[in-house]
Amino acid sequence: MDTPYGSEPLPVWERPEPQPRAAPVPLSREKIVATAIQLADAHGLDGLSLRKIAKELGVGPMRLYDYVINRSELLDLMVDVVYARIAEVGQRSAWRATVLAIARVTRDAALDHEWFSDLLGGRPHLGPHALAVGEATAAALSQAPGVRGIDDLQRALGALNAFIIGAVRSEVTERRTARATGTDEAAFQASLGPYLTRMLKTGRYPTVSRLVIDGAHLNAEESFNHNLTTVLDGITSRPRTVTDCSAVGGRLDADAP
Repeated sequence: MDTPYGSEPLPVWERPEPQPRAAPVPLSREKIVATAIQLADAHGLDGLSLRKIAKELGVGPMRLYDYVINRSELLDLMVDVVYARIAEVGQRSAWRATVLAIARVTRDAALDHEWFSDLLGGRPHLGPHALAVGEATAAALSQAPGVRGIDDLQRALGALNAFIIGAVRSEVTERRTARATGTDEAAFQASLGPYLTRMLKTGRYPTVSRLVIDGAHLNAEESFNHNLTTVLDGITSRPRTVTDCSAVGGRLDADAP
């Protein structure tokens, strides 16, 4: 396809939709993506295919290829619909409030659309709403007192994204495991209680023993919010430099303050 940018095909974000035509079932990318999201919410990504979407819409599968070239494009469009919800957070009056709001809505969106967490952590999403979320997050973090330049900003974004992705994936995985096994985390722990008691009585795991005996069963949302603020405090404080650490044998001394 000849485009203003050469012979490379336009990405789905910039490619115009086919001209409407007389058909018993009118189609659009929006309609296709909405149906795909409904199927993915119900059955996960493993149960998603263009053929199943076409069946749900009551059309032949080949009609869908006029709107999306392949499954990868479909997933890109689905992800960007979720990012549209996150983008609604917008810019708050203070940088910290913006970052916290984006992170919390990202978690909410991932819990509502569990498949979304499966698509996080790879290469960056570049749809218009994903870019809007990225811009809002980066712009907010760039105003943090400990973020002094582009290197600091890149590291702060990387650390924040790593926490959010890890936290939501862990929570979604536990929900899926509970559904698949019919036991929640507390029931799982209780089932292994006798074994764990025997192991802890050996005295080889004193810190694990404290966590098991004295630790409370933490609420997932409260833990996310607490850990989010802890991470945010850490990545936006004054960054350490090599001169702040002791170099031993070409490596940074882990015991350096």
